[in-house]
Amino acid sequence: MFPRRDYLHDYMMIPPGTDIPSVVNCIVEIPKGRRSKFEVDKVTGLIKLDRYLYSSSVYPGDYGFIPQTLAEDGDPLDVLVMVNEPTFSGCLIEARVVGLFRMKDRGQNDFKILGVPNDDPLFGEIRKLEDVPVHFLREVEHFFATYKQLEGVTTEPLGWANADEGIQEARASVERFRASWGNVRS
Repeated sequence: MFPRRDYLHDYMMIPPGTDIPSVVNCIVEIPKGRRSKFEVDKVTGLIKLDRYLYSSSVYPGDYGFIPQTLAEDGDPLDVLVMVNEPTFSGCLIEARVVGLFRMKDRGQNDFKILGVPNDDPLFGEIRKLEDVPVHFLREVEHFFATYKQLEGVTTEPLGWANADEGIQEARASVERFRASWGNVRS
């Protein structure tokens, strides 16, 4: 029998960022343009197919989490990274925080950091939420407002917040993680 892999030792041992909290590490679970809902399995540490979205919507960017964080919903803090081309599940992206999308999922806060690849010249001019094309922000908001409707799950968009508030949320999530799990290597 193989030893059981530990979720924390696989992905959560990766530092939360290279310039935390303004440049965060994103572990991609779901590449841009996919309907497949992948997530890291907490028992095996592998990326598994959780489900397919019931709607015909696709993720508007690479979607994943920031390691060594703990969001209010009890999971690592979610992050959506604007990318020109999708990467792949398990990819690590150094993402510059440019905003925060606030929403509730099943009545619980489920905030998402909006980031851009930190060293990608295509996104070099995007430093704050006001630099992001308005239509992209509308697409993200529409996606998260509707992607679970056909499952009978209620989500409630609460709107966008600026980069400073995204950075504050990243910092608070790192502090929650450290208070909960002790000071894991960072």
